[in-house]
Amino acid sequence: MAAALVAIEAFVLLVLAVLELANLRSTRLTMGVTTTMFFVAAAAGLAWCAWSLWRARRWARGPVVMAQLIQLGLAWNFRDAPTTLLAIGLAVAGVVVIAGLLHPATTQVLEGDARPGG
Repeated sequence: MAAALVAIEAFVLLVLAVLELANLRSTRLTMGVTTTMFFVAAAAGLAWCAWSLWRARRWARGPVVMAQLIQLGLAWNFRDAPTTLLAIGLAVAGVVVIAGLLHPATTQVLEGDARPGG
C-alpha cells in the first residue's frame, strides 16, 4: 500500500512538472525551468523509492518517510481555505504511508533482506 501511494505521489509530481513546463513564459524562464527540473527530480526519486519498497529494499524507507514528513508540513501550510481539501489529501496520504512503513509486518519484510539469503 505504501509503495503504491508513493508511486502515485511520484506521478502527481511528474504531472506538476508537465504543467509547469506548459506554463513556461519568457518573463520567468529561469524559475519555470528550475521548478520543472525540481519536480522531475523529485518524481524520479520517489518513483525509484516506490519501486525499491515494492522490491523490499530497506534503504528506501528513510527517504520515503522524510518525503512524507515534508508532505505533512505542506499539508499544514495548506490547511486554510480554499486549499483545505488539498491539505486533507496530503495529510491522509502522508499518514497512511508512514503508518504502513512503520507497521511491524513491513519492518519484518524490510529487515528480512538484511539477512543472508533474505
